[in-house]
Amino acid sequence: MFKKIILLSACLLASCISMAVETDPAVTAEPGFVTSTLPPTKQSFVPVTLTPSPAVTLAPTIAITAPPNCNDGAVLLRDVTIQDNTQVRANETFTKTWEFQNTGTCPWLNYSLIFAAGDQMGAPRSAPIPLTVTNEKVQVSVDLTAPASNGMYTGYFTLHNSSDKIVPIGVEQTFWVKVVVGTSVTPGATSAGTNPTQAANTPGGGGGANCSYSQNAGYVNQIAALINAERANAGLSALTVNTELAAAAQGHAADMACNNLISHTGSNGSSAYSRVLAAGYSGSFSEEIIYGGGGPQAALSWWMSDQIHRDAILKPGTTEFGVGYAYYSNGAYGDYIAVDLGRR
Repeated sequence: MFKKIILLSACLLASCISMAVETDPAVTAEPGFVTSTLPPTKQSFVPVTLTPSPAVTLAPTIAITAPPNCNDGAVLLRDVTIQDNTQVRANETFTKTWEFQNTGTCPWLNYSLIFAAGDQMGAPRSAPIPLTVTNEKVQVSVDLTAPASNGMYTGYFTLHNSSDKIVPIGVEQTFWVKVVVGTSVTPGATSAGTNPTQAANTPGGGGGANCSYSQNAGYVNQIAALINAERANAGLSALTVNTELAAAAQGHAADMACNNLISHTGSNGSSAYSRVLAAGYSGSFSEEIIYGGGGPQAALSWWMSDQIHRDAILKPGTTEFGVGYAYYSNGAYGDYIAVDLGRR
């Protein structure tokens, strides 16, 4: 029997230690490590390979804010649905859609459409307008229900910013929907207080004889009442209606309607003063205010927001006035209003 000397070396930390160990070849040495045999892989088993998911990149969120000192502006590009004087059935439901373009420098953030005046036809008091940045176009719709009675109906709307101020639509402040209920209504008739159509040759007017327009006594009375309400709020006396001033105002409203004018100069070159003289007014003439493209409330809102027109309505020395209204379906503005103010 012989003995075998095995030299084992181990490096512990930074020092190496060697030792001699005697072993007996008759003694089977224990293995220094353990091996494990895995069971055979089942037939047709394919290990799952995990594929890393691609990283998801989120698009940055851009905050829309109004630049300092930005200006509001809008243009009505077209009536997408329900053109002016579209015939509808009584109680018919329909959707009116307008297309606008933001021509201002303010983004339309939290802007809204507001019903202003006229025939509401079930329109909501207000409706939100989608976010619209500068130069972008947007379509705005309202769901409406036609009235039960035959006639022509007009609803006026305004566009408001986030501070509830009216956004001008070009040179106007209102836009509208005009429908005819039934089939026997003459285009140009109005829904309330309608008088027979008139030729434009009224005192002081310059309109052509071929132009027929419609008057609306209800609107005339409403405008007069709104003006006197503003005077009462300011502690001023109410104005009385003067027939000569009313004739001059009506003549100019008709002239503007039939000649597509929004001007204090008549189509024949007449001035406001010459028109009241031609109508036989003997008092001291004060001023004339005009409006196109909206009903009574829209007109008053615009007048009271402009200092010159506001001063004319609230002039303490004025004692009387006359109101004229004309609707002409072929005119660019549809509704034309003139008010002549004077004093005795």
